[in-house]
Amino acid sequence: MAYPVINAILVENRADICAAEAHGLATGLLCANENTDSHYWLNELLHDSSAIADQQQQPLVRLFEETRQLLAGDEFAFDLFLPDDEAPFDEQIDALRSWCQGFLFGIGNQWSKPDFSKEANEIIKDITEFTKLDTDTDDDEEDKVALMELTEYLRSAVLLLRDELTPSDY
Repeated sequence: MAYPVINAILVENRADICAAEAHGLATGLLCANENTDSHYWLNELLHDSSAIADQQQQPLVRLFEETRQLLAGDEFAFDLFLPDDEAPFDEQIDALRSWCQGFLFGIGNQWSKPDFSKEANEIIKDITEFTKLDTDTDDDEEDKVALMELTEYLRSAVLLLRDELTPSDY
């Protein structure tokens, strides 16, 4: 699934968020409640989700359902939906910030128990700090490595949170 395609659909349908934030929202909703319906997510994204054309709705629903599958899978295949490495560096940072904002909104939207473990509280605190990332960087190799490390941290952190928030069936 291509980031620019999803972003264009959101822009065309006057969503107030970018594709990264939309994916963060989906991820947060699914971490807090794995049974969240894609239509609920669409209603959070769009002012009038019933007005979106079917050919535009399908890729959005597919992104949501793929996110559900990847979060539930054991292969550690989940990844953040962000612009590719060819996008301008400040756009990549802005997208990561937006992803974090969407994730936090999704968790807060679905999770009513404020009694996270100490580890989960630290993760939430870290993600909150990532919403403050500065886009005014040098775009040098060190910054690129730091961005990659943040992304990898978020992948792991999201899966840890999901495991804590999702009731075990055993």
